[in-house]
Amino acid sequence: MTAQSPELPLAAAFPDADREQWQRLVEGVLRKSGAAEATGAAAEDALTTALEDGIRVRPLYTAEDAPDADAAGRPGFPPFVRAGRATGSTVAGWDVRQRHTDTDARRANEAVLADLENGVTSLWLAVGDGGVPVTELATALDGVYLDLAAVALDAGADFAAAADAWFRLCDDKGVALSETAGTLGADPLGVLARTGRADDLAGHLEAAAGLARRCADEAARTRALAVDALPYHEAGGSTAEELGCSLATGVAYLRELTAAGLGVDAACAQLEFRYAATADQFLTIAKLRAARRLWSRVAEVCGASPAARAQRQHAVTSTVMTTRRDPWVNMLRTTVAGLSAGVGGADAVTVLPFDAALGLPDAFARRIARNTQSILLEESHLSKVIDPAGGSWYVERLTDELARAAWGWFQEIETAGGQAAALGSGMVGERLASTWRKRSEALAHRREPVTGVSEFPFLAEAPVEREPAPAPAGGGLPRVRRDEAYEALRARSDAHLAATGSRPKAFLAALGPAAVHTARATFASNLLQAGGVEPVHDPVSVDAESAAEAFTASGAGIACLCSSDALYAEQAAEVAAALKAAGARQVLLAGKPGERREAYERAGVDAFVFAGCDAVGVLSSALDVMEVA
Repeated sequence: MTAQSPELPLAAAFPDADREQWQRLVEGVLRKSGAAEATGAAAEDALTTALEDGIRVRPLYTAEDAPDADAAGRPGFPPFVRAGRATGSTVAGWDVRQRHTDTDARRANEAVLADLENGVTSLWLAVGDGGVPVTELATALDGVYLDLAAVALDAGADFAAAADAWFRLCDDKGVALSETAGTLGADPLGVLARTGRADDLAGHLEAAAGLARRCADEAARTRALAVDALPYHEAGGSTAEELGCSLATGVAYLRELTAAGLGVDAACAQLEFRYAATADQFLTIAKLRAARRLWSRVAEVCGASPAARAQRQHAVTSTVMTTRRDPWVNMLRTTVAGLSAGVGGADAVTVLPFDAALGLPDAFARRIARNTQSILLEESHLSKVIDPAGGSWYVERLTDELARAAWGWFQEIETAGGQAAALGSGMVGERLASTWRKRSEALAHRREPVTGVSEFPFLAEAPVEREPAPAPAGGGLPRVRRDEAYEALRARSDAHLAATGSRPKAFLAALGPAAVHTARATFASNLLQAGGVEPVHDPVSVDAESAAEAFTASGAGIACLCSSDALYAEQAAEVAAALKAAGARQVLLAGKPGERREAYERAGVDAFVFAGCDAVGVLSSALDVMEVA
């Protein structure tokens, strides 16, 4: 073998491929899969995925799809798409920030010290309502070196009192404010979003501006305000809506701070932005990159110097995506979300414990949360590359499309009078609610599956018990979860189990041999368990003569026919009639009915279950007919 000639690159041995050739290959695959006949660009469109905000993800991206290469800039320079600092997180990694919500100051202190001793680099501490009392902040931080560990306070409407307690604590410990780092967490518009109370908004804004002035004068490494976008994400908002609301909030704070006497650069330095990181890896990466680009543009228009336009980001794993059933799966979700936040360039990352949706996390859950980040940083070396996704045609295009969609929503808010006015008028709430309704529809139809809840549920799983966590502030935007519709169904099943000693049951009336009915029986079993209905598949196969006896012996309240379309045509009507005669309160059929719908319904079939059907509606109806309260 001879060395390759530099004049003849290896790629030259292969003919150039074009998009049309790839589309023809797609056409062949679609034909083999039984999909509708499509050619050329239509074949490519058949593989396109629609996201929220009008964004469509195509199956193939080329250099032609990427935005202008100069739009992303360089790391550490405007528009900061590639990183907020020239070195990114390569020097020391990102800030590993653990959240603490225990109201008992001594227990919180034990957890805080354990975290700091085992890899956490900063603390996110709930104070006041929903956390340790303001008067016990010193107890919660006993033994913490305040000049080494950054502290982010989260005190809601009590932020001014919490900040005063923080200043006193530093003074008592002899720690100069100039040596501390973190954020005081003042977020008046976030409080308005959470509580719906606008009566104290002016006073809160004035107090936040006062804290910003003090931090600018005495604590250069501490930021006074948090621009928290989590209320909008947790109310069901889309990625672009979350970004747009954060921009409008940031602009409102810039106006307040500059009116209070701070320069634009100094005002920008007082803001830390908080975003949700989800298990949608690329969407999270693109969100954080787009957020930096958008804020850089806002700061530029406001007159900030280039260096002051960088956005400080805190990414938090989403509570919307985590589940209360099969919570162990949350470890996988938060791992992907944490990875995405790091790759996206977040300055600080919080991985919430897998059991946080159930109450106060235990020591094991907190350990897994912090070790998730330790593995990403120390073993996977994820922070050693600046902007790993940069240059990806897909990521660059997605970043650009998200930025444009978010900017449009931001402009709508500004036209309506700004974030406070848009929240007060209900404009923001209505927009987020509309987005969540559409997403809820996808969840109900299992077009957006939730592993362990709507897909592959485990009814026999022992419940995971945790001490109740403090109730979050209410009265403003709602807090939603992807699992909420299915959780309501499972709660009904749990109540039935507690009252009767057994769960509601459905008999799987499988027709023909196992090779014929197994696929649909498995599908039906999976769907039924998502609603807490226990499937009974015994005997393995039935017919018109044996169905009634088998159903009665099963103790089930409803039945579901499972087989092939061919056997349905031969036997479904008779078996359905037999099941109804035996007392089945509802008979389902697994599969689309096609032209035989009326015949099946006349025979007693009440509903049809198939991929894409309204699973929540079907399951709710099944529990209703079985009189499960």
